Amino acid sequence: MKAAVVREFGQPLVIEERSDPEPGPGQVRVRVEASGLCHTDIHAAHGDWPVKPTPPFVPGHEGVGLVEKLGEGVTHLAVGQRVAVPWLGRACGRCEHCLSGWETLCESQVNTGYGCDGGYAEKMLAWADFAQLVPEGVSAIDAAPLTCAGVTTYKALKVAGVRPAQLVAISGVGGLGHLAVQYAKIAGATVAAIDVTDEKLELARELGADILIDARTQDVGAELKRHGGAHAALALAVSPAAFEAVNSGLRRGGKLVMVALPAHGTIQVPIFDTVLNGTSVIGSIVGTRQDLAEVFQLHADGRTKVIQETRPLTAVNESIDEVLHGKVKARIVFDLGAGG
Repeated sequence: MKAAVVREFGQPLVIEERSDPEPGPGQVRVRVEASGLCHTDIHAAHGDWPVKPTPPFVPGHEGVGLVEKLGEGVTHLAVGQRVAVPWLGRACGRCEHCLSGWETLCESQVNTGYGCDGGYAEKMLAWADFAQLVPEGVSAIDAAPLTCAGVTTYKALKVAGVRPAQLVAISGVGGLGHLAVQYAKIAGATVAAIDVTDEKLELARELGADILIDARTQDVGAELKRHGGAHAALALAVSPAAFEAVNSGLRRGGKLVMVALPAHGTIQVPIFDTVLNGTSVIGSIVGTRQDLAEVFQLHADGRTKVIQETRPLTAVNESIDEVLHGKVKARIVFDLGAGG
């Protein structure tokens, strides 16, 4: 099989020929049809974060494909079923977090494309209990971005406790943001979309955003306050300055939900204003298996639209450059033979 491999941090990925991986107990082998390019994959390939993967490794945590082989003890999946392999590759299932519905906080978790090889390959392994069945009618190409970009923003809105008629600010309309706009509208919110490109602001409008804020020319906080202030703000743009800007636009009792992970940086949270206004700053990391099942069901029901561009896996390095230079409208998906 072919795989795109990180041999050294900060260097181009190498397309290699590898032997097909053999599933161990509780695992399945998946013939990958599609794999999304998430900014996290770029951070992994560059070794940007304090906890780093160990080269050589295969990135990718939006892998979708067909079960090809079952490991020992796997009885609830069958060969030929389409599954998605998300960031949460495995959790222990026994700790406080797992038992209370917060498996994404498990300290023993293994992350796909980071702690184990991921979906930038023609075949990959997955722990069967965490391989999510993709409903009929949802293509692999669409399912790939939903596997991370979708479930991450969907969960962030849950964490924010968004309710109908509230004002929700979406800071950064890209791979994650274009789906966040749709989930916020499904929740009945009024959506303010914030970005720095005309194309992405127009995309947000097409997807239902009620208010468009151009951070190049407008004061984000002032504009949000002009509309009463945001009940919730999702920080999806990979920029600490964007976090601070949207935080300044919260109304009393509002919540800033941090989702994007810049390689470096902190933000200033004013103590006096935060205490007096009762605002919150919350971190939100991906979503659970149940969250992903709900995301897939919404898409199967025709409630969401995935904006994506396909590339062959051999274009992985050029695709990373496109993302880093802001040339991608929403999501790039590597097509490894998904078809419909």
